[in-house]
Amino acid sequence: MPNPITLDGSSLTLADVIAVARYGATVRLSPSAKKQMAASRTWVERAVDDHAVVYGVTTGFGAFQSVSVEPQKLRELQRNLILSHCAGTGDPMPEEVVRAMMILRANALAKGNSGIRVSTVQLLLDMLNTGVHPVVPVQGSVGASGDLAPLSHMAAVMIGEGTAYVKGKVVSGARALQSAGLQPVVLEAKEGIALNNGTQAMTGFGVLALDDAEHLALVADIAGAMSLESVKGKSAPFDARVHNARPHKGQSQSAANIRTMIRGSALVDCLDSDTLTKVQDSYSIRCIPQVHGASRDAMTIVRSVLETEINSATDNPLIFPDDDVAISAGNFHGQPVALVMDYLGLAAAELGNISERRTAKLMDHHHSYGLPPFLADNGGLQSGLMIAQYTAAALVSENKTLMHPASGDSIPTSANQEDHVSMGTIAARHARAIIANVTRILAIELLCASQALEYRLQEPGNGTRSVLAIVRSVVHKLQGDRALSEDIEHIAGLIGSRRLSIGPG
Repeated sequence: MPNPITLDGSSLTLADVIAVARYGATVRLSPSAKKQMAASRTWVERAVDDHAVVYGVTTGFGAFQSVSVEPQKLRELQRNLILSHCAGTGDPMPEEVVRAMMILRANALAKGNSGIRVSTVQLLLDMLNTGVHPVVPVQGSVGASGDLAPLSHMAAVMIGEGTAYVKGKVVSGARALQSAGLQPVVLEAKEGIALNNGTQAMTGFGVLALDDAEHLALVADIAGAMSLESVKGKSAPFDARVHNARPHKGQSQSAANIRTMIRGSALVDCLDSDTLTKVQDSYSIRCIPQVHGASRDAMTIVRSVLETEINSATDNPLIFPDDDVAISAGNFHGQPVALVMDYLGLAAAELGNISERRTAKLMDHHHSYGLPPFLADNGGLQSGLMIAQYTAAALVSENKTLMHPASGDSIPTSANQEDHVSMGTIAARHARAIIANVTRILAIELLCASQALEYRLQEPGNGTRSVLAIVRSVVHKLQGDRALSEDIEHIAGLIGSRRLSIGPG
């Protein structure tokens, strides 16, 4: 079990979020966070006692901002907010995304700008630590005022409403809390809007998607190296001098990975009857560092934005007790995340685009330098790996529709009070779907490159041999035709397990 993650609102890392979302790390509040939260809570209680007009505390929400609410109805106001905003639809979010959303919301509240009680946030963490995972529909957020519907479904369980997963079963929110020995909270002034204003659904999707995409960038280099050797490619395009002359970091990293994989190879730069007239390789081989590297650099930008977002206060209004003020503003707007989620989807999709082109090259005996057509032992009688490339092509084409920028769209809500929205959660969901497709596109390239390498008499590089052995531990060499779907899924699972790495040089 990973060490507990301590929340202070300022020092959470992406690795911490992954540890909680995927590996079950527990979470606690730091003493400094409790102090910060108590100060802003005191400010809210004083504002209520003074009958101050504070948006979302003593008024209605959105277009109802001008409606004052009597003090005796402030609890009802917050409860109504959560229940009325539970309007999501579609399939439930994956459990890991819900867990990410929960820790991210708690960390935002821990900054002490939200006016929520420590005990209310502690309940959210207790749910996380005991495996009470709210059922959160995946659709319904426009990304401003943040992820209202998803976060409301999360908060509903905290008040004993909604539904939650407990040990894989869906039960009522009240029963879920009871099973964990927890009591539902009665929300006080400001607490409902503190819980459901923010970008934590889109950011939760985003953190997990980035983690997967960064690994795919590594897998793409591995698969590319195997295809390079399969077609008896040239090593010159990966020379460090080339990349020092155009010093993009991602490009240099990808080139270095390829050099490590092919070190000791008798296939690269091979001069024989197959390659006698070859002067240079096609772009999908020769430009691996430039294409993969650009995606790597895009992911670096995405990482920077997410590192800022996960330690940000994103609800409204924000309380600044030291200055004795509450400021109504727009930190809930998801545009920073929305833009980079579209960028992440595009960066991941490009890894798939060029991978499919390398797979197609392995299938085509006019461009594979001595390999049999479609890598079939008895072409004509057998189809070999022909249709695996069709599947890769279908996934690439599907990704082209998913790459349409969600952040380029907006639609007004709340009677034109909320007249520009980010669509950030849609962008993040699309990025996740693209990454799932690219995982299988790369699995197909690994399947085909492994088969191709075994037709060669020369030895591949040290790193390539290591990866080939791992692939062969889950998928046997094709000998005659067989159904390929399970092979693709086994290798996709291998990618997901993170067992593939740049082999020894």
